[in-house]
Amino acid sequence: MYSVIIPLYNKEKYIVKAIQSVLDQTYSQFELIIVNDGSTDNSLNVVQPYLNQDKRIRLVNQLNSGVSNARNNGVKVSEFSFIAFLDADDWWHPDFLKNMKTLIEEYPEAGIYGSAYYTVKKGLLRKTNLGIEENFKGYIDYIQAYKHSWWMPLTSISVVIPKELFYRSEGFSSKLRFGEDFDLWIRIVLSNNVAFLNSPLAFYNQDVEMNERALGGKIWNPENHYIFNLRYLEKVEESNSELKKLLDGLRVRALLRYYLSGKFPEQTKTELNKVDFRKQPKYYRRIYEYPKSVVKLYFHIKSILSIVKQTILSFIN
Repeated sequence: MYSVIIPLYNKEKYIVKAIQSVLDQTYSQFELIIVNDGSTDNSLNVVQPYLNQDKRIRLVNQLNSGVSNARNNGVKVSEFSFIAFLDADDWWHPDFLKNMKTLIEEYPEAGIYGSAYYTVKKGLLRKTNLGIEENFKGYIDYIQAYKHSWWMPLTSISVVIPKELFYRSEGFSSKLRFGEDFDLWIRIVLSNNVAFLNSPLAFYNQDVEMNERALGGKIWNPENHYIFNLRYLEKVEESNSELKKLLDGLRVRALLRYYLSGKFPEQTKTELNKVDFRKQPKYYRRIYEYPKSVVKLYFHIKSILSIVKQTILSFIN
């Protein structure tokens, strides 16, 4: 049986779809724990009818302290041995839990179970591209899958984790506001198998308003962004060349906004100094080698062309 955790903060426009996608699961042996992270909108009023109509649903209230604490607190009050997470603005395919049950039964030695997922943008679905054959089911190399095209193989809406392992891995880092999921997954996958079904069973909603998304164009304080908090991996990184390639690839991508903005320059420089740029694509080598003014102009022109393209497409459609 599953304990499904939904962290909720000011998602009154989306939470119904998330809840309904759980209730519509073809496998019904679950509890649903909604952790209200100090919402100030109408979210609680939207949730209340579900609490009254289905005994499998519980509400936990906490002062606003972030998604990591919300998920951790949901796990603390959970009753069952497998944990699944769903964000309040995303949703599941009706067979998500059913397929995860099969995956658990067939690969009981895995430390984490996951499925492919769709990103949803402007109403269009885009499936994850991990370089894995369609409908593959079995163990995957998480690091190789991530490096294939820099899609996240595992997300906070597409995994199931044994609760005992979640506790042994110390859960989500409460200080992180961005990348807290990768931080937990990498701690798990470095010493556990990853069982994966390459069939998209979750929907990652990128049509949420930017100020309501975790990324939202924000430049997080270094203590809140995962890329500045991977020091615990330094020893492993020295001896694991594939992990080194993955982390360097994530560094050059995640630090670009910091580099160009000039914010937190010392912390940014420290992280970039860890990168072996000889093994980075020419694109990123040039971005970090060319004058910032030239790179900023490039991205400005690229942004304008993107707007023009979208405008033209909107007229055509």
